[in-house]
Amino acid sequence: MLIGIDPLIHAELIYALMLMGHGDELVICDINHPAQTIAKHTTYGKLIDVSGCGIPRALEAILALFPLDTFVEAPVKRMKVVDDPDKQMPIFDAVQSVVDFEHGSPVSIEPLERFAFYDAAKKSFAIIRTSDPGPYGCFILKKGVV
Repeated sequence: MLIGIDPLIHAELIYALMLMGHGDELVICDINHPAQTIAKHTTYGKLIDVSGCGIPRALEAILALFPLDTFVEAPVKRMKVVDDPDKQMPIFDAVQSVVDFEHGSPVSIEPLERFAFYDAAKKSFAIIRTSDPGPYGCFILKKGVV
């Protein structure tokens, strides 16, 4: 245990966050996402589990250490609802609130079609899977500069 670091941030997670550089992307997802399959394609190459919490709680802990990229229009991406791309899911508002609060100002979140999201996730640095039941709890965060 370390002083000032949320206990949710375990050794492997902090290691992966520390390896990431400006512009690298981090996926945070619910239990429905094919995270294990997609994680094999990422830079990190394996899945990072953060069991026992949902996406908003995990984001609170991660964003206390992880700066969002301020050089892009939308440093956060999310998956669109299949067959109803304009539909808003409760997790979208919950994540928007946490991201805005932790960043200190409103953050643009870009919606991506399901398979476009999967393709983007494969190009990410790492994937973190939470115990969030979802659905549509799939987000990509672009790392900024400290």
